[in-house]
Amino acid sequence: MSWQAYVDTNLVGTGKIQQAAIIGHDGNTWATSKGFAVDPTEGKKAAGAFANPADIISGGIMIAKQKYLALRYDNRSIYGKKGPGGVVMVKTKQAVLIAIYGDGAQPGEVTSIVEKLADYLIGVNY
Repeated sequence: MSWQAYVDTNLVGTGKIQQAAIIGHDGNTWATSKGFAVDPTEGKKAAGAFANPADIISGGIMIAKQKYLALRYDNRSIYGKKGPGGVVMVKTKQAVLIAIYGDGAQPGEVTSIVEKLADYLIGVNY
């Protein structure tokens, strides 16, 4: 399966996630949903936040020029909120999964979808 298929089928295709991307630890985009662009600088900061969350604690999470309030963060997962929606980011061995959800989606459902895909990718050494 291509990286794009993971975004289109496993993330956005669930109907719970509005926009999604898979980026490398260097911040470069591997795949993204239509109309969703994660700038490499934003991507690099997002990937770096797993090891050093100081920037997102004080300044929030910037993804696709949108700012999210950091709610929870550790070395594997980062969750953020903006209005009725939010962002879920999960780090794998080589990538970071980014999922944006809006009003009507339950954060727990979105979290479960992204975390399960991350578990699968980690299991196949990605």
